[in-house]
Amino acid sequence: MQNLINTLQSGGTILYPTDTIWGIGCDATNIEAINRIFEIKKREKNKSMIILVENEKRLQDLVEVPELAWEIMDLSEKPVTIIYDNPKGLPKEILAEDGSIGIRLVKDNYLKKLIGKLNKPLVSTSANLSGDKSPMKFSDINDEIINSVDAISDENHDKISEYAGSSIIRMWNDGRVKVLRE
Repeated sequence: MQNLINTLQSGGTILYPTDTIWGIGCDATNIEAINRIFEIKKREKNKSMIILVENEKRLQDLVEVPELAWEIMDLSEKPVTIIYDNPKGLPKEILAEDGSIGIRLVKDNYLKKLIGKLNKPLVSTSANLSGDKSPMKFSDINDEIINSVDAISDENHDKISEYAGSSIIRMWNDGRVKVLRE
């Protein structure tokens, strides 16, 4: 894990197992690393990426969390990404065009430890070329992606993901809520 931390801290990109599928990650505050992920994925810059946080405090440092969001996170058995308005301290390169950001508070211990050691939010985007199928296991990942990142986690290479993705819920500061993906 220290190799991944060192790579992230020096502005590199990593390939790692998330609480859903395999992801490409970087320090969510490093603009150059974020732009590198767009290049690796051959993804349009106007498509936002989500970030992962390891605890409630980090989430609250980034966004105002509505009471309903806490309830959804507590009750959801499946990983849930919530899109929030007006994040603080994140570069515009990672935000959606409307200035919002998708954040998932992880329950997975490996991810909590990784993000905690980085001590910053972690970008999480599927480890595939834009438009390709998401990788349910390490062997599904395109060689072009594997050869493009700076470090690869040695965790869970044989594990098949339980979830093809997280639930995605959009919440606005005015109280509106919309389920974008169940």
